[in-house]
Amino acid sequence: QVQLVESGGGLVQTGDSLRLSCAASGRTFRIYPMGWFRQAPGKEREVVAAINWSGSSTYYASSVKGRFTISRDNAKNTVHLQMNSLKPEDTANYYCAATTNTYQRATPDDRRYDYWGQGTQVTVSS
Repeated sequence: QVQLVESGGGLVQTGDSLRLSCAASGRTFRIYPMGWFRQAPGKEREVVAAINWSGSSTYYASSVKGRFTISRDNAKNTVHLQMNSLKPEDTANYYCAATTNTYQRATPDDRRYDYWGQGTQVTVSS
C-alpha cells in the first residue's frame, strides 16, 4: 500500500512563509510525488504547483506564481512546496499528489495523478 505523507502546514500570519513536504511511504517503487493541490471550504480543488520527475519542468497557478516554489529531490523521491508571502486567500487544505508516470513536463491536470495525500492544513490570518 502506498501512502503519501505530508507535513509542514500550520497557522501563520500574512506575509509569513511555510515549507510543505511530501514523501511516499510503503511500496513506493515507480510512485513519484509531483504535484500540490489545495481546497478551501466551499471551493473546488485547484492545482497549486507541479513538477516533472526530473525537476526540469514546473507549473504554477497564476495566483501563486512568484511566491511559491516547488522542488523535488529525486534521490529521496520527495516533493516540497516553499510558500512565501502568504496571504489569507492561501488558506486551504493542501494535498500532495503522485503519479506512476514519469511525465516529461509538469502537469496541472489532476486526472493524471493516481495517489493523494491526506492533506495538510494551511491557515493564514490577517
